[in-house]
Amino acid sequence: MTKSTKRIAILSPVAWRTPPRQYGAWETVAANITEGLVARGWDVTLFATGDSVTRARLHAVVERGYEEDRAADPKVAEYLHISEVFEHAAEFDLIHSHYDFMALTYTRLIKTPVLTTIHGFSSPRIMPVYEKYRDGYFVSISDSDRAPGLNYLATVYNGIDLALYPFQSHSGDDLIFLGRIHPDKGVHLAIEVARQSGLPLTIAGIIQDQAYFNEHVKPHLNDRIRYIGPVDVAGKNELFARARGLLHLNTIPERFGLVLAEANAAGVPVIAMNLGSCREVISHGCTGFLVNNVAEAVGMLGRLSGIDRQTCRNRVEKLFTISTMVEAYERVYSTIFEKEARKSCNPILSGDTTAIRSSRRRRFRMRWKQSTMRPS
Repeated sequence: MTKSTKRIAILSPVAWRTPPRQYGAWETVAANITEGLVARGWDVTLFATGDSVTRARLHAVVERGYEEDRAADPKVAEYLHISEVFEHAAEFDLIHSHYDFMALTYTRLIKTPVLTTIHGFSSPRIMPVYEKYRDGYFVSISDSDRAPGLNYLATVYNGIDLALYPFQSHSGDDLIFLGRIHPDKGVHLAIEVARQSGLPLTIAGIIQDQAYFNEHVKPHLNDRIRYIGPVDVAGKNELFARARGLLHLNTIPERFGLVLAEANAAGVPVIAMNLGSCREVISHGCTGFLVNNVAEAVGMLGRLSGIDRQTCRNRVEKLFTISTMVEAYERVYSTIFEKEARKSCNPILSGDTTAIRSSRRRRFRMRWKQSTMRPS
């Protein structure tokens, strides 16, 4: 069966539209995979919000993302959405889930194989679900973000649409921060770098922790340190056009960090904390710098001008594009289809208990028949 006849269901989250208008990393990746697969001839159905934009078939039971529709109950929206794809599982050769641990609980109820891209482990409290379904098919988005014991088939780096991020050949004067306003993302550390260096800082992103914003961000805002709210792609490009560098001083190990690739695609070097996937996305001394604290970050500011912006763009073109990502997923899909084909020929591998019992009965009858034919 060729890829054009393989039917793929992409299960995207429903917090935001796919692709999102502003914030929504998981939805962004699901959209990029969907469009990349369609461009390469796959038969794809995207399960997402009703206002999503795609060249694939769109299947929706939730009209708008629950983060954009305050009348919606998130759990109701999620379970209506997740159950819908599994109720249609027989129509597909593979379900590719971007829905964290919740969708895993349906996977043993259907025959269609399910691939789960793990976009990060949000809490140790969700790990019992992954442990129960550890024999499923998993992909990590960085080598650093893996849990022991899971059946990983590959690491596939997230890919971005390069056409969305025009190359900025000349450096600007500003430092920029793009991301969630949350302690994990280290906005307070970016502010401290700006204060110590005297350089202007523009902060953009959704506020996910209002108390953190009120205590650690808002008191430091002035004409040199500005918060402008969430931005769309056009807004990001405006920031990239005047950026000296992007600060990404995460306080926990990063899972991937789409904004790192987006900034480098525009030619903007990155100063990132030496934690998690930052070591994989940023090449130290080549596309930015990896640091361990604020003092080191301040010390690297003077070296940003030595980073070749074209090199930043070239590395993204090599490692973090939609085409590179989709080609890697095609290899994962082929692996799954091969494994499933072997299972169908072996009832023990497939877990088909009816077939296993039938096979055992046949073997028993054959042994009994052979024993009765032996001479006395």
